[in-house]
Amino acid sequence: MNTGILSLLAVIPILTVLFFLVLLRWPAKKAMPIAFAVTVVIAYFVWGVPVNQIAGASMQGVTTALEVLFIVFGAILMLNTLKESGAIQTIRQGFTDITPDRRIQAIIICWLFGSFIEGASGWGTPAAIIAPLLVAVGFPAMGAVMVALIIQSAPVSYGAVGTPILIGVQSGLAGSSAVEETAGSLGMTINEYVRAIGGEVAIFHGMVGLLIPLFMVTMLTFFFGEHRSIKEGLAVWKFALFAGLSFTIPFALVANILGPEFPAMFGGLIGLAIVVPAAKKGWFMPKKHWDFADASKWDASWTGTLNVQPEYNARHVHPVKAWLPYVIVAVLLVLTRLQSLPFGAWLESFVVRVENVFNSAITIESTPLFLPGFILLVVSILSAFIYKMNRYTYGSAWKDSGKTILAASPALLFSVPMVQVFINSEINSAGFESMPLVLAETVSGIVGESYPAVAPAVGALGAFVAGSNTISNMMFSLFQFGTAQNIGITPSIIVALQAVGGAAGNMICVHNVVAASAAAGLVGREGELIRKTLIPTVYYVFFAGGIGYVFVHGIGLNIGTAMVIVIVGLFLYACYQGHLQQKQEDRLYNWHKTA
Repeated sequence: MNTGILSLLAVIPILTVLFFLVLLRWPAKKAMPIAFAVTVVIAYFVWGVPVNQIAGASMQGVTTALEVLFIVFGAILMLNTLKESGAIQTIRQGFTDITPDRRIQAIIICWLFGSFIEGASGWGTPAAIIAPLLVAVGFPAMGAVMVALIIQSAPVSYGAVGTPILIGVQSGLAGSSAVEETAGSLGMTINEYVRAIGGEVAIFHGMVGLLIPLFMVTMLTFFFGEHRSIKEGLAVWKFALFAGLSFTIPFALVANILGPEFPAMFGGLIGLAIVVPAAKKGWFMPKKHWDFADASKWDASWTGTLNVQPEYNARHVHPVKAWLPYVIVAVLLVLTRLQSLPFGAWLESFVVRVENVFNSAITIESTPLFLPGFILLVVSILSAFIYKMNRYTYGSAWKDSGKTILAASPALLFSVPMVQVFINSEINSAGFESMPLVLAETVSGIVGESYPAVAPAVGALGAFVAGSNTISNMMFSLFQFGTAQNIGITPSIIVALQAVGGAAGNMICVHNVVAASAAAGLVGREGELIRKTLIPTVYYVFFAGGIGYVFVHGIGLNIGTAMVIVIVGLFLYACYQGHLQQKQEDRLYNWHKTA
């Protein structure tokens, strides 16, 4: 079959998702069953994938969906436990005491605390934890999910203590003689070569991710502010850049000195240690604090079913005690993810494994005790004792959490199997490559030597489809390496761009969006969220592609330089507008203060 026609057929499942979920704005529970059916039809009739392979891949997807639901359930249960105990009121007041400015709260909670959680656990856990926490602090549910998804970018390449690099890239490159020869010519083992790629990934992320806090707050004020103003977000450009640098500098240094295990965790912790005291002192911030309009004026589509408004007559909980469950979660996630400690191995020793599902080559394997959901569940139960909750109040937390998960289940139970059928289409009677590889090869064939500019987009496509940076890296790392060699480009740079794009794709991947939406009680509006998070995703792959092209071909009259100039020019203009807005806000503040 003609490669062009085959590529058009391979892209149909993705276009189906975009058409129903993004363009028509159908809820995921209606759109994803159709996308699953379309994928199965194409896999069977065009690729000739055997029925048992389709069934096995589907069951593998169901297993993954159940794991994601377990994580989301744990995150919601944790939050509902804090709500019923009264601790959420203390947490909410704590953020207000740092600053009542919602823009700054979003940066601290999402960009810094969320990056730390990403580094510790991965799995889309940060969005599942951060989104409902923001709702509890007073954000509209849709705004909370949006900003929680936007930070699923820079730190993601180092999620779960470096899994996307150490497992994703390394597994993707393993067994290739070309990779071994390249590493050997540099005096490196494969492991050392992969770690060096991990350092390059952090440099790209450091440059591109620097602007993510600014993106986050401008989208927050534009889509959810009373005046729908981009300038109100730009007014905190100094603080946003300060927070960006406070994370990305230690992030990049740790990646290149210590390796891929700790950049996101250390970047988040060091960033918090720098940024929180600065926020308390009002550094780099407008004098006027920004807030949402009264909740009675919010658009109906902004709110969800998650009700975490604290009871104001609830008993007072000391701040240390209120935050203790999240501290315990963070500590346990780190302890169980460090390979130098035995705790993770203990949890992973309990394995649910089914080989050759439906007589296919697919093996389903799950380690439920190692999932972040198990830790969240255990800490929730422990919290019930810490806060001395009675059976009625703690039972209410379980009941509310269960309702939220049931509402989210249909979407995930179709979206993840659809992904697995798409990915596992390499076993077929037609002799074709898998659908993702067909698409990637077509793209590389079209762009030729300009490939560095689109390499991140290939990684993002993989993450959008697979729902995972790790799996995207597994699928495409060797392809990216081979493409670089074919056109005479340094392979490590292209593989690094793959990992960067794979991280960015997490902002729009369907099951991350469904999971975060479910955690915030916002089931059914996934398409609208993807439309919003597409904006920072496009920025990320565009800027990373431009920088990658310049790394390969240098600065000059070329497409990469033009791409970088566009972003830098827009950034400088945004800073100028932000400066004017900050001066205006400060004048209004001073006028009201003296009036």
